[in-house]
Amino acid sequence: MKEEIGGYFELEKLKGNEYHKNLISLNCGRNALDYLFRARKIEKVYLPAFLCDSVKAMCEKNGYVYEIYHIDENFCPIFEKNLGADEYIYIVNFYGLFCQKDIVVFREKYKNIIWDNTHAFYQSAVEGIDTIYSCRKFFGVPDGAYLATTVTIDERLEKDISSDRFKHLLGRFEGKASDFYADFKANDAGFKTAPLKSMSDLTHNLLGAIDYEAAAQKRKNNFKILNDAFKDINKINVENIDIPYAYPLYIKNGMKIKKKLAEKGIYVATLWPNVFEGGNELEKDFAENILPLPIDQRYGDKEMEYLIREVKRCIN
Repeated sequence: MKEEIGGYFELEKLKGNEYHKNLISLNCGRNALDYLFRARKIEKVYLPAFLCDSVKAMCEKNGYVYEIYHIDENFCPIFEKNLGADEYIYIVNFYGLFCQKDIVVFREKYKNIIWDNTHAFYQSAVEGIDTIYSCRKFFGVPDGAYLATTVTIDERLEKDISSDRFKHLLGRFEGKASDFYADFKANDAGFKTAPLKSMSDLTHNLLGAIDYEAAAQKRKNNFKILNDAFKDINKINVENIDIPYAYPLYIKNGMKIKKKLAEKGIYVATLWPNVFEGGNELEKDFAENILPLPIDQRYGDKEMEYLIREVKRCIN
């Protein structure tokens, strides 16, 4: 018998009630694409320029062939090529703006699509469409991703270990985000070279204890408060977003406003800063001037009203 008996306690085993427990569970979102390359024997993938460079880095690391395409003002692909049998187009559901009907339209047009629901954790996958979910974008976990697909790889994946990825999470739980931002960045950077593995037991354990219904309701309530305040000035129509990742406020002088908000302890991410080098003018404008305002389950009415006041002060 190899199991240890006795001694000090480990972390308790929690409820085991994961939201996507029937999907393939992996260590990070970009490696879900790696999984699909292997399982579907993909020869080439078309990636949007408006995307985190870590996905491209994963392709380059593994020798996968990719080509870049651009998006239009509605976040749709500018793409008219006919895909070969072993070619796929990778489409991102930016901010959760696309609903399931939209996904079906994209499939009818392009046939071979990989759908990125990094910003739409709660959206169910459309049957027959490979769909990727990220856990870290919605919850306080160190890693983790899910993949909805009908194919599997013919190899046994090593299980990831997450015990050394908790410093920024535990630090912010008891302290300030600014004090542990370097640890957060270091953890994030580690995934650029992380090999494909299955999700760790620690991450499974944490994801099994989240109150997903309560988190979703908080997000929806906070989103509505912000939309009521900003819908008249927001250049994005956000009415189709169901359970949101953030409130995407598209206005002028976005970078300046982010800096002013940071001085107040309000942190608004610049998503995909690599776009400033490889994107077209519209994509650069999106990266600079869309403010993904935080609306997640940590906050309520009081925080949203404060956020609204400070954003309006910065705008004025």
